Amino acid sequence: MNTLNDTQISKSYAIGIDIGGTSLKCGVVNELGEILFSFLVSLKEAKTEEEIINLIVKAITQCTDQLNEPIVGIGIGFPGLIENDVIVGGGVNLPGFEQLPLGKILNDRTGHNIVIDNDANLMGLAEVIYGAAKDSEDAIFLTIGTGIGGAIMINKKLFGGYKNRGAELGHTVIQQNGIQCACGGRGCLESYASVTALIEYYKTQNKAADEHIDGKTIIEKYLAGEDHAVNAMLHHFDYLAAGIVNCVNIFSPQKVIIGGGISEAGQFYIDELTNRVKKTAIPVSFSNTKIVAASLGNKAGLLGACANAFQKFKKTEYASKL
Repeated sequence: MNTLNDTQISKSYAIGIDIGGTSLKCGVVNELGEILFSFLVSLKEAKTEEEIINLIVKAITQCTDQLNEPIVGIGIGFPGLIENDVIVGGGVNLPGFEQLPLGKILNDRTGHNIVIDNDANLMGLAEVIYGAAKDSEDAIFLTIGTGIGGAIMINKKLFGGYKNRGAELGHTVIQQNGIQCACGGRGCLESYASVTALIEYYKTQNKAADEHIDGKTIIEKYLAGEDHAVNAMLHHFDYLAAGIVNCVNIFSPQKVIIGGGISEAGQFYIDELTNRVKKTAIPVSFSNTKIVAASLGNKAGLLGACANAFQKFKKTEYASKL
């Protein structure tokens, strides 16, 4: 790798903001994906949309003051549907944020370039630019948690469909007229293969289960050979693999990246999925695909927000050099 280019890239900076239901993470990242510094801001006391916007502006100011260098722009990850930097809706646990031109508001108040996208999308982008799929051009990302979020990356860039309203991979239908899903549909992948679904299925298998049992405990019981946990995990693997097969047959990605806390369970988790997908996907579609665990953990949202800013506001070949 060219040292001069490395130096130039490392001196190009973006601010990333990853907004959650109870806090936001803000930080400065260089184009090599090195986080110079980051911090958390609690949103628990913010009762209105305007109070949250004020906290975002304050966090941006704190970053620019601490960095004291020019920035390319600011990338923001937000839960919900985003179209052209407008929050259309879906900001769960946050007051307001419907049909809100947040990008323009922040640009007017800070003077910086702003780009906003869905938080799960940006986690996937981070893994392609800096993480588990940085050697790949085309990848699918699935984050397995309370629900199932997803992202599609083509030529190292996010693909969200027309007006950024697609890539709802957790809501691919894998069971006609199946379980009711929170999205309003039935039979969605999320309803069968999320951690929430895993827990609910385990409880149907073990009537004496602790009401507050979590996914981590079920995996521990599975590894210890408990019959109820084994049944629940086999059910989980089968349905999640079915969803991955759909992604493979449609996109034939180089990588399928599995994120969320459950992906950190161990290599056995990835191996179980790989074995099932290999058996049922179209062989030619799966021939160049590898299923991998996400590698960036809770840094992914921040890194993906910055990667999005670099891609939109800085013409560079950095992605191909990493």
